[in-house]
Amino acid sequence: MTLLLPALQSPTGPAASREAVRFGALSLTYGELAAASTALAARIADAGRVAVWATPTAETVIAVVAALRAGVPAVPLNPRTGEAELAHILADSEPTAVLAGPDDALPPALEKLRRATVDARAFERTEDHPAVEADPEAPALIVYTSGTTGPPKGAVLPRRAIAASLDALEDAWGWTGDDVLVHALPLFHVHGLILGVLGPLRRGGALRHLGKFSAEGVARELGSGGTMLFGVPTMYHRLAEVLDAQGGGAERGELAKALAGARLLVSGSAALPVHDHERIAAATGRRVIERYGMTETLMNTGIRADGVPRPGTVGPPLAGVELRLVEEDGTVLEGPEAIGEIQVRGPNLFSGYLNRPDATAAAHTADGWFRTGDVGTVDGDGYVTIVGRKATDLIKSGGYKIGAGEIENVLLGHPGVREAAVTGEADPDLGERVVAWVVAADPDSPPRAEELADHVAGQLAPHKRPRTVHFLDALPRNDLGKIMKRSLHAG
Repeated sequence: MTLLLPALQSPTGPAASREAVRFGALSLTYGELAAASTALAARIADAGRVAVWATPTAETVIAVVAALRAGVPAVPLNPRTGEAELAHILADSEPTAVLAGPDDALPPALEKLRRATVDARAFERTEDHPAVEADPEAPALIVYTSGTTGPPKGAVLPRRAIAASLDALEDAWGWTGDDVLVHALPLFHVHGLILGVLGPLRRGGALRHLGKFSAEGVARELGSGGTMLFGVPTMYHRLAEVLDAQGGGAERGELAKALAGARLLVSGSAALPVHDHERIAAATGRRVIERYGMTETLMNTGIRADGVPRPGTVGPPLAGVELRLVEEDGTVLEGPEAIGEIQVRGPNLFSGYLNRPDATAAAHTADGWFRTGDVGTVDGDGYVTIVGRKATDLIKSGGYKIGAGEIENVLLGHPGVREAAVTGEADPDLGERVVAWVVAADPDSPPRAEELADHVAGQLAPHKRPRTVHFLDALPRNDLGKIMKRSLHAG
């Protein structure tokens, strides 16, 4: 506890009355959060691991803080996980108890576990707030990744990695106890839980969770004291749509004023299209900054608060993080024209995959670099640009390496395109051909495929021109708003 959340160590001091978290009308001070988590920690101290039914509620915050306080690894569960996947996670992680809210209806797979009910409105109050002094390498969380093949793997995140990433963000963003973070991210993943909950709690600041994302909620919370906004590209796209709306009236004006008044607007979990960057900047005078991380590595890079925002980039490596680009044959690449797999090394890395020494070994080089599977470039100032996933976003066509993200940004700049994704598909002549998947701005009058192909060819090199254009009603996305490109291939 000392390592991760120092603000909860002295809840009877000056910090006790400060707001820690707010979910709708329910607010907990640091003193209340410390008391609730202490009482729960005593109940789970004998558990080897605990599962957390991670709803977007104060109960989830109490549960995770209690597990950290007790020194018990927590396994956040996505409440929308299907039966087969949930069964795999439970069999793999073997929790002995599940922490859930009083009104949560748990699926049958969890019935055999001891249930510890967490109620943010009714908890035992005590003046004694002990916390386990855990080893920095001790597992804090086991977060399951949605792998592209096979069942999800449990990434074991030690306390050391969480502290290192959050402190690197403190350095990059000037994050202090005076900051009030606003977001509506799910709490079963790194973005919403570690950055979005443990981040403000480590700094001694506050979290205001919207429960469900809305432009109205963002405007309300940022306009009444919020200083930082975390979101995924889908959320910022919706904000840009409101800001762009003709005749938006008071809602548009209030949102623009609230965003303009925030200290930091941060997007992550996927690339934010340049078109949305520009729309938000034009309406508010503020730039959204991006950062780059993964479940296994937590945070790798980020635009600094005192740095230069560059739409389409995710900034330089954070403090303590080493980053390099590597060719398929293992050659380390250098120079602004180089494009290769991103590999990272540093105190932010996970301990390994639970019960999977084979996968852990395969994910690392012999000298300890983690193979991210992401492809990118690094400019002369050290700013990283993510081209995409090696498996789905790097297209090899006619001897050229083509990044899908570059083409997607150009397509999104066409007035007839609302959403776009680009993939590569096998081609007997080119090796792979560029394929575009488009959601039209006006479904009743979509642009012609040839028009979109010409639009790309006119702004980029001819070999980046889409050879095929498919029109869809919507792009398939996961809970974090990432486009599931393998579903496009399957479709």
